[in-house]
Amino acid sequence: MTTHIRSYVAVGDSFTEGLSDPDPAGTPNRFRGWADRLAEHLVTSPVGSPDLTYANLAIRGRLLDRIIDEQIPRALELQPDFVTFCAGGNDCIRPNTDIEYLADMFERAVVLLRENGIEVMVVNGFDTLASNPLFKTLRPKVAVYNSHLWTIAQRHGAKMLDLWGLRALYGEGMWSEDRLHLSSAGHELVAEQALATLEGGALPSAGFRAPARPGKPVRRAVAEEAQWVREHLAPWVGRRLRGTSSGDLVKPKYPTLTRVAPETD
Repeated sequence: MTTHIRSYVAVGDSFTEGLSDPDPAGTPNRFRGWADRLAEHLVTSPVGSPDLTYANLAIRGRLLDRIIDEQIPRALELQPDFVTFCAGGNDCIRPNTDIEYLADMFERAVVLLRENGIEVMVVNGFDTLASNPLFKTLRPKVAVYNSHLWTIAQRHGAKMLDLWGLRALYGEGMWSEDRLHLSSAGHELVAEQALATLEGGALPSAGFRAPARPGKPVRRAVAEEAQWVREHLAPWVGRRLRGTSSGDLVKPKYPTLTRVAPETD
C-alpha cells in the first residue's frame, strides 16, 4: 500500500454514497458515510496526508456494470493514489445472478486500476444472516461472491475491507430502520476498520456468530415488521417492478478531487 495517500476516490453504490448516515451540515438528501469518514481519518493518519484530496463517485442503486462503465473511467481520469471499490451487492439481490460473470467484470476493473498505478481496496459483502428474512436467503450467493473477491484481491495485490468478518457490525444500533443500510455508528465502525486495514492493524474481533440482540414482545415485533414492509420493502419491490432505481436522478456528491478537512466529531 502507498506509504502516503494524497488522493482518494471512492466508487460504488448506496453503501459508499453513505445512505442513512445524515450529512452533519444538514444538507437535504446528502449523506456522509464510511468513505467520507475514512477520508477525514486519512488527513491525520500516518498513511494519509494533511493535504488529502477526495472524490466520491458512488450512486445509490447502481449495478456493477454501470459502476464500471461510469465510475471507473472517471476514477482513472482523476488519477488518484487510492481507490475503494465496493460493488455487486445490488446485483446479488436480483434473482438468477451469474456470480462468476460478476466476478469477471469486477476483476477486469481492478486490473485496469492497478495497471494505472492505483492502489485498490476491495470491499466485500455483508453477512446477511442477521438481516431481514428476504435478505437472509441471499447468504450463499453473497458468500460465493465474497470468495471470488478475496481471490481477486490476492491476485492483484489489493487490500480487502472484510465486512463479512466484522462481527460487531451485526450488533444492536449498527443498522438503519430500512435494515439494508448502516446507521451512523455502523458507517463509523466500517471507516475505522478500513483505516486499520490500511495502517496494518486490526479492530478487535473474535468468533463468527452475530452479537446477541435483545428480544422484543411479540406484538411489538409484529408491528415493527409490518411497518418495515410498508415503508421500506414495498417501495423497493415497486421500483423493481417499474424498472426504476432510487439513483436514477442522483449525481455523484463529490465528482472532483477536493481538499478534505479533518474530522470534527
